[in-house]
Amino acid sequence: MDLESFRREYLFGGLHRNDLHEDPIEQFSIWMQQSLDLGISDPTAMTLSTVASNGQPSQRIVLLKNFDGRGFVFYTNYESRKAKELNGNPKVSLLFPWNQIDRQIKICGEAQKLSARESRDYFVSRPKGSQIAAIASKQSSVIGSRGALMDEFEALNREYKDEEPPFPDFWGGYRVQASEIEFWQGGADRLHDRFRYLRDDQSWRIDRLAP
Repeated sequence: MDLESFRREYLFGGLHRNDLHEDPIEQFSIWMQQSLDLGISDPTAMTLSTVASNGQPSQRIVLLKNFDGRGFVFYTNYESRKAKELNGNPKVSLLFPWNQIDRQIKICGEAQKLSARESRDYFVSRPKGSQIAAIASKQSSVIGSRGALMDEFEALNREYKDEEPPFPDFWGGYRVQASEIEFWQGGADRLHDRFRYLRDDQSWRIDRLAP
């Protein structure tokens, strides 16, 4: 397999300083809306990177469920590997890889748990199957087979057939408060455009970075 010769050009156009909103959250909103309008696959999917106590980084895909000036929100099992690593080190990075339009957004910051009320409000808005799956799956633990997982899921389905599943206290959300946000636009001849927003007290500084 010859991967060294595999390449393509980035031809979707450049990114200029005067294209950018002064507020990175507003700029993120603009790009997110454009990705939604263009119908790219899974625009809310983001890679979440955490670091274990031994310094080993770990990544996984999670879904962005909300964002505003306070941060970027995702939900998970609080007993999962990611949650345990966040308990020890709340510093994270997020990456939105919008390859179909030659764009990436990288966000660095710290993750904080949402209140139980916020997490519960979102939980009850989910489809019932997703609620039951969240209860059935002991996320990141070793299981004997998929069959065992499905047996637990089906048992809970029967148990809560005529009622709402209870909100599990081991499940909830995190909000990532950003300290750095980078917008990347692919460019011809690998001369990509990169702009980084750095939080400076109550404002943001914008710098162009070399590709």
